[in-house]
Amino acid sequence: MSLTACQPDPSPNKQTKRSLLVYCAEGSPVTLNPQTSTSGTTVDATSATIFNQLIDYVPGTTNLRPSLATGWQISETGLIYRFDIRTGVHFQSNQYFSPSRPLNADDVIFSLNRQRLKEHPLYKLSDSRYPYFQGQGLSQLITDIRKINDHQIEIELSRPESPFLSILATPFIPIQSKEYAEQLEKQNQLALYDKFPIGTGPFSFVGYEVDSYIRFKRFDEHFAYKSQIKDLVYAITPDPAMRFARFAAGECDVMRYPLPIHLKLAAQQDSIESIQTPGLNVAYWAFNTQKEPFNNPKVRKALSLAINRQAIIRSVYNNQAVLAEGPLAPTSWAYQQSETPIEYNPEKAKQLLTEAGYPGGFKLDIWAMPVQRGYNPNARKMAEMIQQNLLEIGVVSEIVSYQWGTFLRRVRFGQHQTVLLGWNADNGDPNNFLTPLLSCLASQDRSNYSRWCHQEFDQIIMQARQESDPEIRKEHYHKAQKLLSKELPWMPIAHAQNSLLVRSDIHGLRQSPLGGISFEGIGFEPTVKSTPTEPESLTTDKTSQERQP
Repeated sequence: MSLTACQPDPSPNKQTKRSLLVYCAEGSPVTLNPQTSTSGTTVDATSATIFNQLIDYVPGTTNLRPSLATGWQISETGLIYRFDIRTGVHFQSNQYFSPSRPLNADDVIFSLNRQRLKEHPLYKLSDSRYPYFQGQGLSQLITDIRKINDHQIEIELSRPESPFLSILATPFIPIQSKEYAEQLEKQNQLALYDKFPIGTGPFSFVGYEVDSYIRFKRFDEHFAYKSQIKDLVYAITPDPAMRFARFAAGECDVMRYPLPIHLKLAAQQDSIESIQTPGLNVAYWAFNTQKEPFNNPKVRKALSLAINRQAIIRSVYNNQAVLAEGPLAPTSWAYQQSETPIEYNPEKAKQLLTEAGYPGGFKLDIWAMPVQRGYNPNARKMAEMIQQNLLEIGVVSEIVSYQWGTFLRRVRFGQHQTVLLGWNADNGDPNNFLTPLLSCLASQDRSNYSRWCHQEFDQIIMQARQESDPEIRKEHYHKAQKLLSKELPWMPIAHAQNSLLVRSDIHGLRQSPLGGISFEGIGFEPTVKSTPTEPESLTTDKTSQERQP
């Protein structure tokens, strides 16, 4: 099987008077290297701007397309993938590095091996933590990466892996510069590699101030296209009301994660357009199964039955979401409606707690995210509603939160008892939910925050990953979902719509079902109805950064 595509037309778009776009983001990235975090704020800040993968997605879809690889072939055994690397692709530069050559096979091998091999010079740079790569078991799956020539490589696998191409298309497998690392290593400055990232993407990184802004500038040598956006600013505004106020005041061109009330207000203004698409995501309440009493399935079932999830859909999501019965959304090709759906039943919950040895209830904590996400618009409000429901069955709870990076780090190390989190799909394959969120491998201080490990479940999803027949894969995933509905390592809550607001003088913005933001194809109308001004706090060089008259 092979796929080859022509190189996209790199010719400049028609010039307009606008060149600066300000994007109102909901939170700060945990890192500027998506290899080292599965945080959505990190993905949004880096995958649409700095980096490219071998393969990516057609904007607005889950359809794979060539990117840094122009084509690929898969052996009949399904064990060897040969990739043709695009020629003439340039790396960005910064104050520490100016590339002397275009991208080649060495950079691809270097980027994959950074996450795969412990002896790699950069492996320990991020505390040896690559949550997606490790959670997918890619170090064990990939047995060898061979250079055929400067623009062709082979990846050999230990077993067939149906979603392998989809995995390579995720933002967690960016291609980075080997030459940049070699230069920093000679200068004993490798620590700068992830702080001042270099990639092949459409925008170069300029600067970052936590909880304030990220600045990018157009990379004019990008292989695929030259954006109309010359300067791109992420105005980081965690509070949704303040974010909408900035957007409504003209300080932002695009706003992520509007609240339902913001969508209503936007509908009343001709200068604002809303974009909404069904989301491949899930919000959940995870139980730390390595701590008592959450290691008892009866307790997990009781807590799940105690929560009025329909009320949460109405109040937190304003009915802009559907009730979840498992990790997979109804739009997934492997979705199966649960035979034993979770129903709000406090009396049954009390009975199960008594059977589990807790007739008088107990105390627990509920960790609530400090940032708004596409799958959960208000974790604090959700936690408060859960807190009230739990009192009905004698369970007293305390709500806990921290700054976003600290929150994720503490949860990763299992300091929580229960936590409200979620997941936006990185590709359209069901494996993208089940393996990183619920596998035994991912429970080892990675992205399985229930820390649940079930050998039968692992065997089922592994069988699905090795099977090439979609119908047989679907049978395996149905079996896995049935097991999850029995064990309930976390309570599924909702599958939310993806929403964003954009000023009407901007065109070409496409909302991905995967939840990420993309600036590919965005243009400015020649006749501008209103011209947002850059917030004063984000302006560092008026002569070069302000909008053109």
